[in-house]
Amino acid sequence: MLRCKKPLSFRKHVLLSGRAKSRAFRSSVLRRDEAPFNPASVERAEDEVDVCIVGGGPAGISAAIRLKQLEREKGNEIRVVVLEKGSEIGSHIVSGAVVEPRALNELLPTWQNMSDHPLTQPATSSRMLYLTPSYALPIPHPPQMGNKGNYVVSLSQFTRWLAGIAENEYGVEIYPGFAGAQLLLSEEKDSTDPWGNPARSVQGVITNEVGLTKNFRMKSSFEPGMAFRAKVTLLAEGAHGSLSKQAIGLYNLRKESEQQTYGIGLKEVWRVDPEKHKPGEVIHTLGWPLNSQTYGGGWVYHMDEGLVSLGVVIGLDYKNPWISPYRELQKMKHHPYFRALLSGNSERLAYAARVLNEGGLQSVPKLNFPGGALIGCSAGFVNIAKIKGTHNAMKSGMLAAEAAWDAVHPSESAESQEGTATKATDMAPYDTALRNSWVYEDLWEVRNMRPSFSTSFGMWGGIAYSGIESLLRGKVPWTLKHHSAPAPAYGGAADGKEKDFPVSSLDAHTTEPSSLHTPPVYPPFEAPLSTDLLTSVALTGTNHAEDQPIHLRVVRTAKFVEEVVDKPLSTRNVAIGGGVDGVRAVASEIEAAGAENVAEEETLVGSEAQTRQAHVRVNTEQYAGLLGRACPAGVYEYVEDEDGKAQERGEGWRGKKLVINSQNCIHCKLCDVKVPTQDITWTVPEGGGGPKYTVT
Repeated sequence: MLRCKKPLSFRKHVLLSGRAKSRAFRSSVLRRDEAPFNPASVERAEDEVDVCIVGGGPAGISAAIRLKQLEREKGNEIRVVVLEKGSEIGSHIVSGAVVEPRALNELLPTWQNMSDHPLTQPATSSRMLYLTPSYALPIPHPPQMGNKGNYVVSLSQFTRWLAGIAENEYGVEIYPGFAGAQLLLSEEKDSTDPWGNPARSVQGVITNEVGLTKNFRMKSSFEPGMAFRAKVTLLAEGAHGSLSKQAIGLYNLRKESEQQTYGIGLKEVWRVDPEKHKPGEVIHTLGWPLNSQTYGGGWVYHMDEGLVSLGVVIGLDYKNPWISPYRELQKMKHHPYFRALLSGNSERLAYAARVLNEGGLQSVPKLNFPGGALIGCSAGFVNIAKIKGTHNAMKSGMLAAEAAWDAVHPSESAESQEGTATKATDMAPYDTALRNSWVYEDLWEVRNMRPSFSTSFGMWGGIAYSGIESLLRGKVPWTLKHHSAPAPAYGGAADGKEKDFPVSSLDAHTTEPSSLHTPPVYPPFEAPLSTDLLTSVALTGTNHAEDQPIHLRVVRTAKFVEEVVDKPLSTRNVAIGGGVDGVRAVASEIEAAGAENVAEEETLVGSEAQTRQAHVRVNTEQYAGLLGRACPAGVYEYVEDEDGKAQERGEGWRGKKLVINSQNCIHCKLCDVKVPTQDITWTVPEGGGGPKYTVT
């Protein structure tokens, strides 16, 4: 996207896993504070790597380890870099989690002999409960939900342990605090997409700028992002990652698959009374507090050291915009079963939330694009029947690593056939390998379970059908489709796809106007059993620099990509969706630089204001400000326009304005998925910001 002009460097130390690492970075020239930012004037440091992995979760770290294992096996060197937007590995990782060790056994066959491994609590029992307001009734669970041989673990801790092995034993370069902000694209169409169309190739990534104000002016501490040029770029950002979303749209990777559908998982970790702790017990729940029209359920996992992970997953295809996922979790804890578990000498230690993929096999896109591939939850390999995805994510990373190795170090016969011409790396063999692997088999077996809940038979029909098909293990001659999206009231595409950019959310289009529903009744909070939202957010350790650009852009993804990706560098307004003042600052700087064919400043500013006003109008008048309840971190507020000038400033509409408390953002991505107008585009904040999870 942004052109890298020349390499400039100095030595900067980054502390990783207890030891310092040295890397080459650019030393910025002191600038006049508050000067407007012009992306065309930036000189970036560049670094050449063989494989750049964006995201330090289980998929990304597994890919890195496998690449270094191949280096040892085959003798050729390969440079592998992992970029992680969190302040440390694991700080943005959220899951239940019960881990199936199948992929770990393949990646590190001797892991059980490692004294520091975190898989210390085997799952000892599994059961399912159906909750009514007063009772917890035992019901059968599908065989896929059995947990013999699995482990109850903190996925955050598991990922940190895996990263320590990657760095200390295999020499993988891991850089936390580095947010992959932009795909580094070739200037010309030098390749073809998976469908044979001419396309620009991905040649690496660019990390985020540091030291910009909210209004896109440069502080004296400004540092431009760094360009990592790579032969292969693997996107391992997790569900609905910002770069993955762009890659899927740019290369039309969902051409032969269905749109993804998501759930929002909210969890807490408690240290419970020792008399109530049952190490290794795994419980899943259906029913209350969710109604029969809302897909979802709860869980209770008894971890090691007296800890219990509990939470709820709610399908984001819910229709009632009055629902608050956070209040559903707090309400669930008022059930007699949870009240008894959490009473006495118990303490809440952590709170977290994250969207997860629920689309399964039908929603897995084409995995390769020119110069790279999608791995892990960036592609969507969660087995929703098992309620597990770590094993599939890790295996996808390992398979991608093997294809990337062959691309970086092709055989002599392949080299002679291709000649010496430079061309974008083709990762198509990874897509083929994944579809021939046990990951595909794992998803095939349960492919019909989630979409069965979206049929005309409703929730009870879905439960009955899933029970039958779980016994048949997917051996039926049909594959159900996910729900079709009705035409939304604001005029979006009825098929859930934006024109020429197919990443619009299916779940957003199932949301119905607030006039068709009534608000759920939520009980008052009863601390410490249940608390208000901001008290819970405080447990996440979330922090963002106070004066930095708001990373939650009010702009449709198609418009964002058009402005920030497709336009010539000299005319790009990278503040698009970030507010009128930011757009005006960048536009004025671009015009001052004498750029040709740039839209007039007032035209850009006017368009920015109109987008914000339209967002407030539709979301308050038709959906009662859904994001004000749906966001599990209190980021969005639709408030009264006290001075009556919000509409004039381009911040609101007819007495209402939108306030985005981006400093609260825990990077769950719900807003991007669920907003009915599909005009929130989640982008990365400055690297190192966000939550600091430790036991999630």
